[in-house]
Amino acid sequence: MFYYIYVLRSLKDGDLYTGYTNNLRHRLDEHNNGKVNSTKNRIPFELIYFEGCINQQDATHREKYLKTAWGKRYLKQRMKNYLMGAIS
Repeated sequence: MFYYIYVLRSLKDGDLYTGYTNNLRHRLDEHNNGKVNSTKNRIPFELIYFEGCINQQDATHREKYLKTAWGKRYLKQRMKNYLMGAIS
């Protein structure tokens, strides 16, 4: 089974949310339909970044890393054009 680490941006407040799932489309729908307690007050969301992993353990480790200061720095560098409003 394939797992995804994803980053969502709230269209309400611009904040980012990082998570992982084995069904990216379904999970995005859950976030946007208010079914996730940690994000239900910030809907709607758009998917702005994702990575794939071949197992759940790798995905959880990657998610934890991306939530650290170093991981957030990596994501900001990786998505700098998007976050600055540039069109690629």
